[in-house]
Amino acid sequence: MPPAKEITKSENTTGLPLTLPPGFSISIFAKDLDGPRVLVQDMTRTVLVSVPGSGKVVALPDVNSDGVAHETKTVVDGLNRPHGLAFRGGKLYIAETDQVAVYDYDPKVFKATNKKKLVDLPGGGNHFSRTIAFGPDGKLYGTVGSSCNVCRESDRLRAAMFVANPDGSDVKVFAQGLRNAVFFTWHPTTRALWATEMGRDLLGDDIPPDEINIVKEGENYGWPICYGKQIADRELTKNSNPNHISPEAVCTSTTMPSHIDLPAHSAPLGLAFIPDSWPAEYRDDLLVAYHGSWNRTEPTGYKVMRMKLDEKGNYLGAEDFITGWLTEGGVSGRPVDLLFDSDGSLYISDDKAGIIYRVERRQKITHYLQFVDG
Repeated sequence: MPPAKEITKSENTTGLPLTLPPGFSISIFAKDLDGPRVLVQDMTRTVLVSVPGSGKVVALPDVNSDGVAHETKTVVDGLNRPHGLAFRGGKLYIAETDQVAVYDYDPKVFKATNKKKLVDLPGGGNHFSRTIAFGPDGKLYGTVGSSCNVCRESDRLRAAMFVANPDGSDVKVFAQGLRNAVFFTWHPTTRALWATEMGRDLLGDDIPPDEINIVKEGENYGWPICYGKQIADRELTKNSNPNHISPEAVCTSTTMPSHIDLPAHSAPLGLAFIPDSWPAEYRDDLLVAYHGSWNRTEPTGYKVMRMKLDEKGNYLGAEDFITGWLTEGGVSGRPVDLLFDSDGSLYISDDKAGIIYRVERRQKITHYLQFVDG
């Protein structure tokens, strides 16, 4: 028998011109959704997603486990731009633009009832989304974006991350100076808190960088006066320094640097650490969804990036993981959130195309080589 060669190609059945590395497939898990955003799974592994524009949260049951949602079930509606979702103790927590509430949840019928408000949040503003998650310490964490592009906020919860008890008591500012840190997660080994952040607009195509930050309690991450690696925003610092301290000194002495600088206006959103069930070369790495620019001369983003890291989270480099939503013909999609299932498959929400994608590892296909004389 001739020698065998194992070949694992990529596969794309979405109908969109998407490209991903060999060994992976991408398909449509659910479609015809009105701007899906945050993904979460209930206790039965059913995917739920927030739909802010429609004021609701929906469930997407995969009845026969074939990788396709067979229906869209409304879990709760009539909400004020719901975004963040989290489960704890069998209850569903939902962050609307002006509050966090908890609901009783029935996974048999995919319904949330008996709403109880836990935390009041500042509503509206330039950044409506509120994202929540429970940390390794059991506390409820959340983010609130700035009300503006650049300004001095009067509300302590604006441009900040907060932390509270699960019942909504003892709300505190965890970190500040985060202009719009929409998504965050915890490193699986170090337990450090990682967050994406969108930098300010109107400084040109290439500054300031968007960021990935390692967020520590009590720290300031710069906005509105500093960005990136503690670089002073000269437009903001030139008239705010009565003690004649250099803007650079203000930034280095009072703010934290970014952990990773990303291309300006790429609009990083969801981030997820890759599980051990993926190939060994992906171990310790991070995937980040670039939602894509809206105000750049040459559009950027519109893809999922792989951040190469060592076991401690130190940055080693970056490469494309999924591309193709941005082509010469325009934009066909904008990735938002990333959610790994326990089986290693990856769900990606797309609020432009109205799709939830499913990425899986492909099985290797064995081809036998044929040798021809002559």
